[in-house]
Amino acid sequence: EVQLVESGGGLVQAGGSLRLSCAASGFAFDGYARGWFRQAPGKEREAVACIGSDGRTYHADSVLGRFTISTDNAKNTVTLQMNSLKAEDTAVYYCAADRTTGYCYYGMDYWGDGTLVTVSS
Repeated sequence: EVQLVESGGGLVQAGGSLRLSCAASGFAFDGYARGWFRQAPGKEREAVACIGSDGRTYHADSVLGRFTISTDNAKNTVTLQMNSLKAEDTAVYYCAADRTTGYCYYGMDYWGDGTLVTVSS
């Protein structure tokens, strides 16, 4: 069974750091696009960071220089390291994977259930 499970969310003060992890089962991440999205209450889901099937990375302008996406193929995980967190980073964060297109977009093949990140100030 194909599954994605996020972990690492929680409460952190502004300026702090969190590391989110997404573990895949039922398939190998290698060769898939792997991404992180987030959604705040009452707002649309937005892309945060992505590694395409070609290995190239994308980071949203709002997080560039603060967040870093990475993969560990041996552990079949994708990680989002979040530094210098701001209150506006508060959201539910979702990981996703895609093999149909090989890049990140809203209609990716597989999604986790999300993990909540709350940044206080």
